[in-house]
Amino acid sequence: MTNELLYEITDGVGRITFNRPDQRNALTYSMYEGLAEICANAPTDGSVKAIIVSGAGDRAFAAGTDMTQFRAFAEPQDALDYEAKMDRVLEAVERCPIPTIAAITGACTGGGAAIAAACDLRISDARLKFGFPIARTLGNCLSINNLNRLSVLLGPGRMREILFTARLIEAEEAQQIGLVSEVLTDAADLRRRADELAALVADHAPLTLRATKEGLRRLRVEGPGADGSDLIVGAYMSADFKEGMEAFLGKRKPTWTGK
Repeated sequence: MTNELLYEITDGVGRITFNRPDQRNALTYSMYEGLAEICANAPTDGSVKAIIVSGAGDRAFAAGTDMTQFRAFAEPQDALDYEAKMDRVLEAVERCPIPTIAAITGACTGGGAAIAAACDLRISDARLKFGFPIARTLGNCLSINNLNRLSVLLGPGRMREILFTARLIEAEEAQQIGLVSEVLTDAADLRRRADELAALVADHAPLTLRATKEGLRRLRVEGPGADGSDLIVGAYMSADFKEGMEAFLGKRKPTWTGK
């Protein structure tokens, strides 16, 4: 892990910070790899119950990939390798067994927007600008996997519209369309609310949240015919389900173990 990507765990909540505020947290390859590593190796033993992803400073969550890295592209395989890397990183975020919360301040574009879209919950401050203005900036394109994930989140019509017009979605619209669940006044309020949300989901049944995350991922990728029988069996046969049932009947708060 480099100082461009910070990770700390406090009171059972992991905090990932993109730490290049002077570059509006533009993402380097090592930052992408670090994010994927954290998400892929997130513990399921209860030591971490939620993860908050945010950007350092008050200007940006992450303003896409650091474009200086594209200067090295010379062969077709360079482009294919880059998009394959992006797909792998975003899948790691989406598959993270722990609930992820994107706390978005200001600019959230390109790779930053793709990361936020792969998180479970998204909240922002009032200065949000979300999108993929590549048709008027870089002239590259998104992978099929990335288009699929974003189309499910935004709807294919709106996704097509923002890509073709290269416009950015602002906070009011983002909340109206469900891209973000809440809009906070400023960065300080955003951080406070992110902590509250993390504490809330950390108090819930971890196997329920894990099965829900994986079920929604399978539904997106495989469609309505996706098999979720293993998720059902895993939840209903767990010690947590028995604990939840007895706690409900006994009118007490359950104690979740994740087993």
